Amino acid sequence: MGYRLGVDVGGTFTDLLLFNQDSGAFWRHKTPSTPHDSSEGILHGVNALCDEAGVAASDIEYLLHGTTVATNAVLEGKGARVGLVTTEGYRHVMQIARSYVPGGLAAWIIWPKPQPLAALEDTVTIKGRMDADGNEFRPFDEDSARAALTTLKDQGVEALTVSLVNAYVNGDHERRVGTLAAEILPDVPVSLSHEVLPEMQEYERTLTTVANAAVRPVVSNYISNLRNKLNDKGFAGRLSLLRSDGGLMTSNKAEEHPVNILMSGPAGGVTGALWVGKNAGYKNILTLDVGGTSTDVALIENLEPRRVRTTEVGHLSVRASSLDVKTVGAGGGSIAYVPELTGALRVGPESAGAVPGPVAYGKGGEAPTVTDANVVLGYLPENLLGGSFKLDREGAKKAVQTIADALGIDLMAAARGIIDIVNENMFGALRMISVQQGYDPRHFALMGFGGAGPLHVNAVARLMSSWPAISPVSPGVLCALGDATTRMRTETARSYSKLATQTDVNDLTAILTEMEKQLRAELAQEGVLDSDIEMEFEIDVRYSGQAFEVPLTITMDVLNTDGVHGLLDRFDAEHLRLFTFNMETPHEIVNVRAVALGKELDLPAAQLPKGNGDPIEAKMRDHTLWMDGKERAAVIYDRSKLRQGDIIPGPAIVIEMDSTTLIETGCVANVDAVGNILINLAEGA
Repeated sequence: MGYRLGVDVGGTFTDLLLFNQDSGAFWRHKTPSTPHDSSEGILHGVNALCDEAGVAASDIEYLLHGTTVATNAVLEGKGARVGLVTTEGYRHVMQIARSYVPGGLAAWIIWPKPQPLAALEDTVTIKGRMDADGNEFRPFDEDSARAALTTLKDQGVEALTVSLVNAYVNGDHERRVGTLAAEILPDVPVSLSHEVLPEMQEYERTLTTVANAAVRPVVSNYISNLRNKLNDKGFAGRLSLLRSDGGLMTSNKAEEHPVNILMSGPAGGVTGALWVGKNAGYKNILTLDVGGTSTDVALIENLEPRRVRTTEVGHLSVRASSLDVKTVGAGGGSIAYVPELTGALRVGPESAGAVPGPVAYGKGGEAPTVTDANVVLGYLPENLLGGSFKLDREGAKKAVQTIADALGIDLMAAARGIIDIVNENMFGALRMISVQQGYDPRHFALMGFGGAGPLHVNAVARLMSSWPAISPVSPGVLCALGDATTRMRTETARSYSKLATQTDVNDLTAILTEMEKQLRAELAQEGVLDSDIEMEFEIDVRYSGQAFEVPLTITMDVLNTDGVHGLLDRFDAEHLRLFTFNMETPHEIVNVRAVALGKELDLPAAQLPKGNGDPIEAKMRDHTLWMDGKERAAVIYDRSKLRQGDIIPGPAIVIEMDSTTLIETGCVANVDAVGNILINLAEGA
């Protein structure tokens, strides 16, 4: 009997979910995070979960982990000091960057330019150069390379990046620098650009490799520390980390290429939503992951999450595949305030965080938050789970009253105003990943998860016209579920850079076949059977002269059958959907990419016992809440006692260990076979 353990480390809580691979039974646990050393919180959770499930750590075959260690290192500026080796004449590549300034006209006047991850004083050049075809244009000068590396050693760099001009077509010079670095700086990790990102565009390739080097020591220390502590507890299984693109990579690979886990945390929720969607029968899903500080949203079409070729963390934007997740500062801890200048209510992005937290938590918070407004309105009952957790409703009322006084309105109107504004903020984020990308949100279900997602999903579904609004089982630990149910993924890319008229389909298939062999060999080393490997291919196409390209997924059979012309027809259709126009300019094929996926897990969802449609057995008590401008009678239900087929008319509240689901007036919820709460508009509403 095998077990998989998903672990997601958040800013406030560490979520764990243990999955029985044979029966589909699972156990969940939340434990306070330990920011000074995340592995401590994980070990506490593993111990508690193993005791609850009656298993030993040695019974766990796979520990699958989503982490924000790399993300936080970038955001907090705690990455390693990076030395950069580049080609003579290109020393200022990181300082020149791209001539793009975010913001409106004249933003350059007030925009503080971010400090490059590799400082100019830590950037050195060497002699020697490859041409655009990968031929040696100037010979490699070993003496200049030794001198440059010695300089960096004397300056005390903690990580090394080697990014030479045109190395993406021939990395021989970079490899020779790497060999010398192993001799001169034996304890310093080295990142070679042709291994991290073998694609054209010197700045993007250099920036991505520098970012990889900057977080590499931090990530390596964290992973090795976690691995050692787990081994001490008897864990002998495989430790893997969630990639930014929603796949898994081994811990050893993550130590070498941590740039691929910069968005590991938010990716877990999307992969969890995929698993829920498969079991619930929904292929098109908008995700709404609401935490204490922020909300993450993403789009899944035909059970395939939308991916992008860039990963953005703060001001950093690197060329690495990631799920297209947008984040806004709207969460349960978002603070409401009324600026004196405008006199208009604002909510977020400032957050009360976990400490002191919302006023209702009774931990010293004083500023009114979204959570406090939910408590005042009655959406969060003050006595949760039979009274085991109490909220301070009177304190929340006093905090929200300050907003009411500033606006000159009554308490309930102020509280509802806070909720309406935070819902609109979530609505705006969802429009960015749907309407602005050419998707009609009416063709998608909306899934709310995270601690506060099910509390807002009904209201946001009204704004989006996305039905049903889905509250999955254990929404508060869905990210950990995503970690536990995803599969191995690895990819590689090469620049091609030819006009379509000069491209032979046989050349493309030959390159893709060679890349497929490389990736199959990589997964074989990780213990994946060749028969279990699934291949996907992408080709980046653009109109000649454009500065960006559109990635198109394709199979080898389709490429051989439809040829280059079929590929271009698909590009024109996608370009029209994204930008509403096409051009008469010739097409250019820019990059080719291969993706190898491990075996997809067929983990069943446990089915609930069938009910008769009446949720009376789950009823806890009658309740009163404020909705649609007046007090309304409602019912509070215990989710653990619901049965499949139960019908819950709104207004109603369903509570569980890790979240609360709100069903609004004019809506009705149905409990499906595996326990998801599906909220739809009531007939005639």
